Amino acid sequence: MESLHSNNLTSGGGAGLSSQKYVDVEEVRDGVIVLKNGSLRAVLLVSSINFDLKATEEQDSIISQYQNFLNSLDFPMQIIVSSRKLNINPYIDYLKKKETQLTNELLSLQLAEYSNFIKNLADVSNIMSKFFYVVVPFYPIENSKSGIFDKLFGSTNSQMAISRRRELFDTYKNQLWQRVDHISAGLSGTGVKVTPLKTEELIELLYNSYNPSTHNNSIIKDIDKVELR
Repeated sequence: MESLHSNNLTSGGGAGLSSQKYVDVEEVRDGVIVLKNGSLRAVLLVSSINFDLKATEEQDSIISQYQNFLNSLDFPMQIIVSSRKLNINPYIDYLKKKETQLTNELLSLQLAEYSNFIKNLADVSNIMSKFFYVVVPFYPIENSKSGIFDKLFGSTNSQMAISRRRELFDTYKNQLWQRVDHISAGLSGTGVKVTPLKTEELIELLYNSYNPSTHNNSIIKDIDKVELR
């Protein structure tokens, strides 16, 4: 089981420690974000559809399905759209590798020119990519001063307390995942693909969110390769 404590979300030594109080995340474990107030969050990566290219009947069906989905909710959710500068470097590296494998001098030259064209286009155009997320919350107990586990069991690290905290977390996580399954099924009915982010992907998403200047864009998950939920 991997976990991430909030002081690992920031970089820069003393600056990271001083900014820790502004980070609401206590830890990330088992594909769940645990906030300092004890509430839990799951994050779903959702694909997009080109609504304008759909036939009128398809558009009406999508709208109807989405309305039914919203009406079925008895808990809140949050939709986040993240715009990031596209990192073209992996594709450029791929083209360079292919260039070295070509034996035809003309094809090699054409591939090199194409690679330079793509690189220059990305530099001057500032191409952005968009990622769509749905944040699913679960609130066992609201407490802004201490976490839910500390409130119920104190700071003791006895084997019994650790086992009880784990049991309590699993109970809340299962209830959160019931909401995740409900949202996944409802959104899939509109034709989009939905997949929950795992622990490593959540950590990457949080790190990129708190350190926007340290990256261009890294693909967390290829949504086109996931199965419909």
